[in-house]
Amino acid sequence: MELTQIIRSDAVRARFRTSSKKKRLLDMAVLAEEGYYLRADPTFEAMQQRESLGPTGVGGGVAIPHARLPELDRVVGLFATLEKPVDFDAVDGRPVDLVFVLLAPEQAGAEHLRALARVSRTLRDRTLCEKLRSTEDAAALFAILTAPAASQAA
Repeated sequence: MELTQIIRSDAVRARFRTSSKKKRLLDMAVLAEEGYYLRADPTFEAMQQRESLGPTGVGGGVAIPHARLPELDRVVGLFATLEKPVDFDAVDGRPVDLVFVLLAPEQAGAEHLRALARVSRTLRDRTLCEKLRSTEDAAALFAILTAPAASQAA
């Protein structure tokens, strides 16, 4: 599965300002409403419920919040860099400044797992993450994320 199958260019934001994990999830739910016409409140609630099962901060300044929503028919993604890192209860204790949200249909077992694995492999590439951190343009962030080299990372 390629990232171009998951995320659209208008679902990427650069230098989001936020003060907490909860605010970040709410902002991403609003972005999901704008980009994918999903209702923000249920999207936020689904992400919060998933976070209550265990943090989605995977380390290295990266978080991959994810949730299942009944109104979706395929996996979709949202990506944002944060102006200032926030605590995301990451496994390494490091604050997060790169957030990739995955939203999947309720019944998307294997598809959701493939998407999560693709995003995880991509964001484990330290060089790619540094490029993302140094970029202030959403279109450039999308290009970096979806470049063929990024899709084949690790």
